[in-house]
Amino acid sequence: MRQGLVLLVVTLLMVSCGGGRKMSPEELQHKLDSVKALEIKEKLALQGVDLETSDNPMKLFFDSLEIQPLPLSYDEDYVRMLPSYKEVGKDVAEYMNLVDCRHPKAISLPETVGARLIIIAADESDGEYSLWLYSLDDDYFPVDKLCLFSVDSREPEEYTEINEQEFLQYFSITSDYEIRLMDYAKEDYRAHLEEVYHINEARKFEMLSSQEE
Repeated sequence: MRQGLVLLVVTLLMVSCGGGRKMSPEELQHKLDSVKALEIKEKLALQGVDLETSDNPMKLFFDSLEIQPLPLSYDEDYVRMLPSYKEVGKDVAEYMNLVDCRHPKAISLPETVGARLIIIAADESDGEYSLWLYSLDDDYFPVDKLCLFSVDSREPEEYTEINEQEFLQYFSITSDYEIRLMDYAKEDYRAHLEEVYHINEARKFEMLSSQEE
């Protein structure tokens, strides 16, 4: 299959350079994009994604994910084990712009009117993952993203300079899709920063309130 794609590219280049009607740059780019799309479809097929029933690999991938019940809130075991998360294939990762992640994983949330959401677990180092909440458009491509949990931010320097308490991250998503992010002191459970978001009509994460100590 790949040899056939290479021959098709060579043929397109020969046609554009001479013999018959010369292709415009736009026409040539369209043909090359079509070849690239075929190559991606071939790779996805090898990963078990059946493209004979759909031409949208993101929809197929989304439909293949397990559904995370709501409400959902931070739990140390959840962040570490990522139960029911599915590994994201290379080509889908490219669609999601996850090229810097080696083994990203994903799970979807229950759909509701105006909201189609997916949580991406992005591997940072030593098998630890940060969690990102993505909103998707009607074609299942990313519209916006919000960090739920970051490996690099578990002990922010500006907090440890204030005192010696350990600050932890907390997140929750209600069944009404209210998203709450919080940094709080582990010893006395006092919040240092709390932000509340919802999903607006443009499917972007809009901050409703923010409180900082």
